Amino acid sequence: MRGWRMALLTLLLAGWSAPGLAWPDRPLRLIVGAAAGGSNDLVARLIAEAVSSRLPFPIVVENRSGAAGMIGVESVARAAPDGHTALLINTAHAGLRVFVPNPAIDPHDSLAAVTVIAESPMVMLVANDFPATDLKGFIASARANPGKWDYGSTGGGGTLGMGALLFLRAADLRLNEIPYRGGGPAQLDLAAGRIAMLFDVGVSSFQTARSGLARAFAVTSARRSPAAPEVPTLREAGLDAEMTVWQAVMMPAGTALPLREALRDQIAAALRTPALQARFAELGADRVLGLGVPESERYIAAEVAKWEAILRDGR
Repeated sequence: MRGWRMALLTLLLAGWSAPGLAWPDRPLRLIVGAAAGGSNDLVARLIAEAVSSRLPFPIVVENRSGAAGMIGVESVARAAPDGHTALLINTAHAGLRVFVPNPAIDPHDSLAAVTVIAESPMVMLVANDFPATDLKGFIASARANPGKWDYGSTGGGGTLGMGALLFLRAADLRLNEIPYRGGGPAQLDLAAGRIAMLFDVGVSSFQTARSGLARAFAVTSARRSPAAPEVPTLREAGLDAEMTVWQAVMMPAGTALPLREALRDQIAAALRTPALQARFAELGADRVLGLGVPESERYIAAEVAKWEAILRDGR
């Protein structure tokens, strides 16, 4: 069986022209349902660059933000299932049926898993001019001044809002939600002092903190991140707001399993290279995965069940 599969993948990567399996014979589009500059965009471009170097054609990243990620989902779900269109998603995808009631298409049934790429903590970023120097000070200031400060989210959905929701609920705080089209624009406003707080993914947030544009007050993981061991966890402050953010690649439902496995194998091989391992570690990924197709399907289904329960409970 293994020899048959390797032979088939070799034919696919050589551009085999059998009906429905002509991949790759032109560039692959990797859609990101968020604005440029955020964590999803960063991961997509790292993967696209690394995998393109292994293939005879490029992977082109396209940003299609809006509607809590549904614009990106719809553009991929309606594409031909020929292996030339994929979607980069993250944990926020698991809550889409809650964030977007009665969507035109089901965000889960309309897509098929390729691989889960990596896991990272969320990072609580605080503006440099906020009058507190640590997490406990932030909580005390916000509790004493309910509704005084603003925080960034992606409006109706997204990991930014999910991380903030868990934190604000656990700490019993009230801040004003300011919606953005992605983590990139929100981080720009945080650096400019226009919002006080933002929860964003480690793969972009640790860079922001290291550059001095904001301060990292906490991470949402169970343990401190090896990428920033000086940053405490929310649990150390007695808050039950644990959250892990993952990124995954999907294709349109109906895409042949060998096509999905071929792309997964190329992504997994790229993720095993020392250069990409080091880059993900530097950016704050706790685990680099590259899961197989069946494992990815189970992983994402479990996350959907978990987050739908959490989000519906909070409404």
